[in-house]
Amino acid sequence: MNFDFTEEQVMLRDSVARYVQDDYDWDTRVAIASSDEGMDRARWQTFADLGWLSIPFAEEHGGFGGGAVDVMLVMEELGKGLVLEPYLATVLLYGGLLQKGGSAEQQARHIPAIIDGSSLGAFAYLERQSRYELADVKTTASASDGGYVLSGEKVVVFNGASADQLIVSARTSGEQGDDSGISLFLVPADADGVERISYRMMDGQVAANVQLKNVKVDAGSLVGELDKGLALMNAVVMDANVALAAEALGIMAQLNSKTVEYTRTREQFGVALGKFQALQHRMVDTFIGYEQARSLLYRAVCALTDDAEDEVQVIHALRVMIDKAGRHISGEAIQLHGGMGITDDLDIGHYAKRLMMINTTFGNGDYHQAKFNAVRYN
Repeated sequence: MNFDFTEEQVMLRDSVARYVQDDYDWDTRVAIASSDEGMDRARWQTFADLGWLSIPFAEEHGGFGGGAVDVMLVMEELGKGLVLEPYLATVLLYGGLLQKGGSAEQQARHIPAIIDGSSLGAFAYLERQSRYELADVKTTASASDGGYVLSGEKVVVFNGASADQLIVSARTSGEQGDDSGISLFLVPADADGVERISYRMMDGQVAANVQLKNVKVDAGSLVGELDKGLALMNAVVMDANVALAAEALGIMAQLNSKTVEYTRTREQFGVALGKFQALQHRMVDTFIGYEQARSLLYRAVCALTDDAEDEVQVIHALRVMIDKAGRHISGEAIQLHGGMGITDDLDIGHYAKRLMMINTTFGNGDYHQAKFNAVRYN
């Protein structure tokens, strides 16, 4: 199997890598994280100008027409820089739902606005009781005057505080937890009845809880088919799981690299830490964990690209591996850096916190292990 990237893919990867290295240093990231919005809109516009926001979208909408490999390359490099701007929330989740399920009118109106950087989006799917189950939805959408009225609450909405548009999952029929009866709706973030409470997450990103109090939307706001939103959500979330794994891989690469460099210069008893064989063995273990995760990521990307029959199974396995490797690599990096490894002054702890957030987004390792077992053995 050929794992070589095309010339265009190499150029894309190098473009993101250069930007992160030259224009998104640690001090810059700290300043952005401490801002009220938790992102830099000027940098987001730069991402648009560089063409990164167009990657997964079809050429007919002004997109690059890229696939899973292109998204993987972008996310891995963004992970290395702990980039805070909402690529996952706006491009891959909100934009992914529009790309896969939006009407021609919705796509023509909203996708170009994502690509040119003028519109930020968010996917409001999580509720207090739902944990990781996308089908556990209490928020309701009732038919009224040719449209719908939405009521309920969504929590931990990534980029929810800054978004101009929301895609909200709501129950249009059935009972809480039913797979059928869930629909998706486009809701302007400033619509009457929408209230947002923003807060900062442990990884520096700003999320929001969104309350919907009798929010009225027209029939044209329905994304995808009525009562069949879960299949669309699952398809986009599967893609997002692979993208998150790529981001995690970039983080793990940085943690390994920074830890090796630190042990080369930090001395104990007059000897560099890297000279101690026991520590060398531990760093070899973290490198192996990284390589195993990378191999399975490539396997998952191939499954997405080829529409393989075991696509879902492989993606669940990937998330299990990312959870395991991420906890191991971040734990070793912190310990080998000593007490300062968990301080805010050093980037090591921040990489670890982002890995923790990734490992609780769309399910932790135990959740994906259970899903893997259900697919594999049932």
